[in-house]
Amino acid sequence: MSYPTEADLLAKIPTQLYIGGEWVDGENDPFTVFDPATGEELVKVANATPAQARAALDAAVAVKDEWARTSPRHRSDLLRKAFDLLMERRDEFALLMTLEMGKPLAEAQGEVTYGGEFLRWFSEQAPRVFGRYGQIPEGTARMIVSKQPVGPCFLITPWNFPLAMATRKIGPALAAGNTMVVKPASLTPLTTLYMVKVFEEVGVPAGVINVITSRDTAGVSDIIMEDDRLRKVSFTGSTPVGIGLMKKAADKVLRTSMELGGNAPFVVFDDADLDKAVDGAIAAKFRNIGQACTAANRFIVQESIADEFARRVGERVAEFKMGRGTEEGVVIGPLVEEKAVNKVAEMVDDAVAKGAEVVTGGKKGEGAGYFYEATVLKGVSLDAQVVEEEIFGPVLPIVTFADEDEAVELANASEYGLMSYVFTENFSRAQRMMDRIEAGMMGLNVGVLSNAAAPFGGVKMSGMGKEGSFEGIEEYLNTKYTAFPEPHTDK
Repeated sequence: MSYPTEADLLAKIPTQLYIGGEWVDGENDPFTVFDPATGEELVKVANATPAQARAALDAAVAVKDEWARTSPRHRSDLLRKAFDLLMERRDEFALLMTLEMGKPLAEAQGEVTYGGEFLRWFSEQAPRVFGRYGQIPEGTARMIVSKQPVGPCFLITPWNFPLAMATRKIGPALAAGNTMVVKPASLTPLTTLYMVKVFEEVGVPAGVINVITSRDTAGVSDIIMEDDRLRKVSFTGSTPVGIGLMKKAADKVLRTSMELGGNAPFVVFDDADLDKAVDGAIAAKFRNIGQACTAANRFIVQESIADEFARRVGERVAEFKMGRGTEEGVVIGPLVEEKAVNKVAEMVDDAVAKGAEVVTGGKKGEGAGYFYEATVLKGVSLDAQVVEEEIFGPVLPIVTFADEDEAVELANASEYGLMSYVFTENFSRAQRMMDRIEAGMMGLNVGVLSNAAAPFGGVKMSGMGKEGSFEGIEEYLNTKYTAFPEPHTDK
């Protein structure tokens, strides 16, 4: 791996809006992107106005028909070229994510691989959008079922996976023949801006992808959502914001894809392989410093093995190195901003006040940056905030259960249903857990399961729709039915 200097890298990253194939300045005062490891400024980024957001949608609408008419193979080739160029620049992208978001370089490299796979996957799906032809049951007519692009899309991405969440939306939207406006999170816009630069370089036509960065999230989003020309919104983020967007989408009957909050249970039965369970717990909890909607949140461990599980996990976590993600050996980087640190500290203090024991960690980091120690808690009360709410930080809380029914009850005792994890060596029990636990995804004896070829999405308050896999491109297509008379043959 050959990383550029931080100064050289930042000097080549676009910081303007991208509208209609042109990089333009924001009409509001620019805002600052900070390094969460130091609290220091990285760069200033263009701050779009609502009028500029409308201009971005104008640009997408202007070329929507032309782009929809392009051949699937052409769209496929562009996505594949974007994948290849991303891989060539993987070290630049990895360092950029570490600088603006804080994750260790090894994890940032992992995100480049993961994010790139959505480009490669949907480059392969673009030529495979199929319909069907057949006779209706009564034998009086024939039907053609075809797929068509849904239309201009508004894609809103989160700060925690600034590359993968962008490619997971842009990839299928492009493959299906849609134009779009992309709004990255203001905390971490640089990675998405650089990715859009890659799309520009490989030849995606002007107006097909437009990107706006803004501190006025409500202002720029509302003017796009209220426009009759918009046909779809895809959002990854918090459930309250997603609910607000769905209410606005209802007024225009927009197609929606919502990947919202999570409170993933991690269930460990007494017949589990504890080595596997501990490895899985580390991966499921501390990836991205716990700042992932898929992160294991509630560790539900059978009573007979809870102390041993806590001891083994605590010993592993106590060895984690905390620091800036560019430093060798760092496992725990900074949280994204100071209020995130304060929220995690509040949740840990609440758990301790309600009887939890700190196995390791439990304190804010000292000095500059937004750090909180990797923490393991045992004996956690069911009414503690760390059980009831999504933590989004490096805290592993352990609660116990007596039998299988109680484990299922605890696992399902949440309004969320995105991810779940189960560790058991009993195959029949594993099958029962697949049926009984209310979640859109399950890791069975594994702690990491996201993959571009797999459908990603949740149930209950965790959202609707799927990203990735074969289902992902369907989110960007309308299904059209055409009937015509039964053909007659001459006798």
